[in-house]
Order: sequence, then structure tokens, then C-alpha cells
Amino acid sequence: MKRIFLSSLLVTIILLLTGWGFLVHRTVAQLAIYELPKPMQAFFFANKDSLVYGAPRPDIRRNAMPDEGSKHFLDLEYFGDNPIENIPRQFSKAINQYSLDTLKKYGTLPYVIEENLQKLTDAFRTQNADSILFYASDLSHYISDAHVPLHTSINYDGQLTGQDGLHDLWETTVPEVGVSNYDLSSRHKATYIADPSQLIWKILAQSHALLPDMLAKEKVVSKNFTEATKYRWEVRWGKNRRFYTTEFARQYSAALGASINDQLIASANHISDFWYTAWVNAGKPDLNSILKRPYYKCVFKTERKAFKKNQLMKKRMLIATQRRNRD
Repeated sequence: MKRIFLSSLLVTIILLLTGWGFLVHRTVAQLAIYELPKPMQAFFFANKDSLVYGAPRPDIRRNAMPDEGSKHFLDLEYFGDNPIENIPRQFSKAINQYSLDTLKKYGTLPYVIEENLQKLTDAFRTQNADSILFYASDLSHYISDAHVPLHTSINYDGQLTGQDGLHDLWETTVPEVGVSNYDLSSRHKATYIADPSQLIWKILAQSHALLPDMLAKEKVVSKNFTEATKYRWEVRWGKNRRFYTTEFARQYSAALGASINDQLIASANHISDFWYTAWVNAGKPDLNSILKRPYYKCVFKTERKAFKKNQLMKKRMLIATQRRNRD
């Protein structure tokens, strides 16, 4: 769904259902907060709602900003047999080698992550609270997208292998069906990234390596279904459209094992690392001096404890599963 350009209303509706989906983008942003060091905890936790609800924003604005779409993916197959080694790490060199138009067509995700890391660093340095929250949310989104295998492939919706709709299935339907059974815990603590570019490309390579299995498992699970039980039809965006059924999503999730859950946690861990790295690179500014919202340390400790014990869902502390009027 990366390259769909329809009416503004239609695109808005579509984008609410693509990417990791609101559920996962919001979830990983929240989990990342619990992994931050003490000097960052008060500011980020006090502004938790802003960070979590802002995480899907880059998807929402794609209809109003034509250049936004290419920021969410990188079609590695276009760049040859060894793209991770072939593609220049510097954006200017990549433009010289492939042209800007080519990069916009096949994706600029790794460069966008570095750009937003620098913007967040600058925001920390100037101690602009609003800018910190804006770029921290945006950065979390793009890092999460890098953990999605389909965001690294020309076959971004399974359309080249007769598996149309795989994008929505893997990123949205399966997590929504299975999140209550996910392990949403981690012992990870935010770690400084000495070479962000190297890590970004490593993440993309690891995500891309998951593609063969996720494509193959869909075909294996399909053997247990008929056309009528595999798909359901639903009127969306003014048309009768085909989606995978909930039962297929459950069986597909079981076949994949913990791979989606693992990518979700990896996203949260890396988000905390990038946030921390931006703060360190900015000189570790005092965030408490720009804190405008109340910080309840006891509440933070309670939630972090629940996070470490995988009890956020059980205790109804996961924001992404709560309804708000703004949704």
C-alpha cells in the first residue's frame, strides 16, 4: 500500500490501517519509555500520551505530503544482489549513484531515520520541548517501519507472489488478533549507538531476511483453507474489498511463531536506543528544566514493573488498546 495515491479522504482512511498500524506503532513507543535512563524518565513519561498518540502521525500525513510515502520503505531488491553493501550510506552519495527520483521510487527509509535522529538531537540541544516530542514520535515511527519485512521489498503486499493483502495481514490483522498473547516485556536498557548508520542497515538486513519464511508460511497455511474461509469481503472506502479472515490470521500467526512479537520488541528496544543516543549527542541536557507536565514517579515505577513482568495488558496500562475520542 506504499504507493497508493487516491483522493485525500480515501488515502487517509487507508493509512489508518497500514504500516504497523496504530496498535503497534503506539505500543512500541510506550514500551521504549520504560527502557530510558533516569535523567530522561520524567520528561518522557510525563509526555507519554503525546509520544504514543503521535507515533502513527507520519502515516496520517502521507496524503497531504506526496514526498512522505517514500520515507517509510526501501525496496532492497532493486539495488542488486548485495544491496546492503552496494547502497551508499550517505544520502548525497546515494543520490549521485542512483538519482533522487530513483530513491523516491524505491525508498529512503534509512536516510530518513538518520535525518530524524539529527533533528531530535538538535531539539534536545535547544531544549525545545515541543520539538523533542515531535521528532521523538516521528523517529519511533520510522524505526518501527524498518523492522517490518514488507517495508524492505518490492513485493510489499505479496502482490508479486499471488498473496495480495499480506501487508495488512502481517502488520495489522495478526497483531490485533494476537497482541493479548504477546510478551510485551523486555529487560533492555537504552544503549548508546556509536554508529547509527551501521545499526540502521543491520536492522533492514535482518527484517529483509524474514521475508522468505513469512511468504512461505502464508502458502502453507492456505492449504487448510478454501477461498471462502481464507478471505472475507467487507465494504471499505466505498468498495467491496477482500481481506484475510480472522481465523486465517490466527493460524498464520501460529505458523510464524514469535517472529512478529520479536520484531515488535526489537522496535521498542531500538527506539529507546535512538532516543538515548540523540540525548547523549546533545550533551545530556537537563530535561526536568523543561518539564511542563506533572511526573508521578510512583506511577512510572508501577508501570515499568508491569512492563518487565509482561502485565501491561492484564493491568489495562497499554495505551494502544484503550479508546479515546481522538481516534
